[in-house]
Amino acid sequence: MNIWFLTGSQGLYGEDTLRQVAEQSQRIAEQLPMPVEWKPVLTDAAAIRRIMLEANADDSCAGVIAWMHTFSPAKMWIAGLDALRKPLLHLHTQANVELPWATIDMDFMNLNQAAHGDREFGHIQTRLGVPRKTVAGHVSDPAVGERILSWLRAAKGLAEVRTLKLARFGDNMRDVAVTEGDKVEAQLRFGVSVNTYGVNDLVEAVDAASDADVTALVKEYAEQYTVAPELLGERNDSLRYAARIELGLRSFLESGGFKAFTTNFEDLGGLRQLPGLAVQRLMADGYGFGGEGDWKTSVLLRTLKAMAPGGTSFMEDYTYDLTPGNELILGAHMLEVCPSIASGTPSCEIHPLGIGNREDPVRLVFDAEPGPGIVIGLADMGDRFRLVANEIDVVTPPQPLPKLPVARAVWQPRPNLRTSTESWLTAGAPHHTVLSKAVGREELVDLADMLGVELVVIDAGTTTEQFAKELRWNQAYYRLAQGF
Repeated sequence: MNIWFLTGSQGLYGEDTLRQVAEQSQRIAEQLPMPVEWKPVLTDAAAIRRIMLEANADDSCAGVIAWMHTFSPAKMWIAGLDALRKPLLHLHTQANVELPWATIDMDFMNLNQAAHGDREFGHIQTRLGVPRKTVAGHVSDPAVGERILSWLRAAKGLAEVRTLKLARFGDNMRDVAVTEGDKVEAQLRFGVSVNTYGVNDLVEAVDAASDADVTALVKEYAEQYTVAPELLGERNDSLRYAARIELGLRSFLESGGFKAFTTNFEDLGGLRQLPGLAVQRLMADGYGFGGEGDWKTSVLLRTLKAMAPGGTSFMEDYTYDLTPGNELILGAHMLEVCPSIASGTPSCEIHPLGIGNREDPVRLVFDAEPGPGIVIGLADMGDRFRLVANEIDVVTPPQPLPKLPVARAVWQPRPNLRTSTESWLTAGAPHHTVLSKAVGREELVDLADMLGVELVVIDAGTTTEQFAKELRWNQAYYRLAQGF
């Protein structure tokens, strides 16, 4: 994926000035925090519209950065901005950091007037209702660079979800509401294609895995994890079958071009184990996953993985520690938490599972790495999708968990457990989530803007009263917007 860098000007100042504009624009492009594809300076409406259509048609173009170096009359940009379908970042910068106070003349003023030209450009974007991110400051400022990188990560996520294919093995868990959703609307809004496949189609791929490949994968497990002795001894067949599931699942997904999937413990067909280890390792490789057929969370996980690899997992709030003043949330799932969030080397273990009615499944067990993070849920509200995010601090469990044989994360939600959970419940947010230490609030804001999807954030400044008002305002806005 690449980003195009566009510079606006006009012919009023003459060819010498335009040459200087091009030279300075290229220097600015070289200082951006990522490589970009610099495009010739734009000076007329036809060229602007053409470059925007070319960006739309180029699958490798993830987005466009635009800067008005001098003064580019905004009516020239109307057709182009109206045609653009890729993410847009308006960079409000200039070639120099400091002003040369002693030598400034009118030639310098005419050449370096982004303070003037970008206001014209900002007006027409707002007049046309163009979604974009605006970043102001010199590109050499690290804070400016980080905001541009946040937008880039969101653009990568958008590009991924626009072409994402998801395989559901079976339906969602019976009688569960929040894992339902409108798959047609999801494809229209996000671009993702969600389709169901028979579990026994997967079983065929699992059974087709060769013994030699299984042996090689079991050896890889022993090299990467602390494998329980029983899995290398009397229960080695269970580990080999877990490897066979991974090989078959990986083969099925790769052959179909799928980057996300779901499973359901109520529909396992001929599988001997509920997939655990395989799911964890596929998530670590960047695949999206949702338990109990939760395709929305699987889509969200894959999107965030594409934005910033590593440190992102499928998650579920399970239970609380309500000790006054030190309230905590214990998050986990039956088996499927991604080892990209692990603290230390995961342990590969086998334990009974009270659901699924199958053999004991193999899984990785670990605690999550402490540090700041964010938990995100995606809910279908009937008339729109809603993203809900809560900023959190992952902590070391206050005591060991020797009898909890699953991967887990313990965190303190911001601003506190009471406000966080009351706000989350008021928003109708799901119990399946994505926990990320690689993606932050700004990337989520950028992604929601690109998708045109509602986002509400619970953070250190949230109050339940103000949060409830925000939800009501949003509901009014989105319902009115649908009528336009």
